[in-house]
Amino acid sequence: MLSRKTYIKRDEDHWIPLSDLMTGLMMIFMLVAILFMIQVKRNEAKAVETKNKAASLASTYTDLRAQLYSDLANEFKNDFEIWHASINPDLTVRFEEPSVQFDTGQWTVKPEFASILDSFFPRYVGILSSSKYKDAIEEVRIEGHTSSIWRGKTPEEAYYENMKLSQERTRSVLRYVFSLPELRGQLGWLLPLTTANGLSSAKRLVLENGAEDIVGSQRVEFRVRTNAERRLADILKALSE
Repeated sequence: MLSRKTYIKRDEDHWIPLSDLMTGLMMIFMLVAILFMIQVKRNEAKAVETKNKAASLASTYTDLRAQLYSDLANEFKNDFEIWHASINPDLTVRFEEPSVQFDTGQWTVKPEFASILDSFFPRYVGILSSSKYKDAIEEVRIEGHTSSIWRGKTPEEAYYENMKLSQERTRSVLRYVFSLPELRGQLGWLLPLTTANGLSSAKRLVLENGAEDIVGSQRVEFRVRTNAERRLADILKALSE
């Protein structure tokens, strides 16, 4: 017969390895928990860093656009009313008097509009190409817009005819401003950035009553895109992934 002392000894022999196993499992659990907490902290830090970069870039983008808008508005503040032109905070300079720009159905730049471009475009490029903005300019768009009207044509046919007209007009404006003697030294910078875009009646203007603004829709616009827009889009894409 086994003594009581022997039973206790066997119980102890069984308990010791079990306690070692539990201790080992606890250590593994603690290690996993610590690694998980470290990863969470890293993810949080990365998220904060990305968020801060996005906020910084958004601020830079907003400040850049605001400064450029202010500089352009100040440069031409005494001219816009005379030229029947305006500037929007989205950096669009709009020439709004079609009878000054082209004859009906034609795309040759009229002398009065040529005179306006002689004054406007070199000063406009002077601001865009300054050290303050030059590296941020991604595109200078010359846009031609028309109304939806073309006498004797269906709406679809009118759209096609107006597309051709708007494209020819923007090309005429592009050729004219690039021929200005003041810009000869800037063409190396301008050529890769400047585009001529005929948009037909795709962006026609409407009046308060919802009717089409026939005269206002016939316009030439100069629009600037900055690389801050692309960089901001990249950050926002990264945030969404």
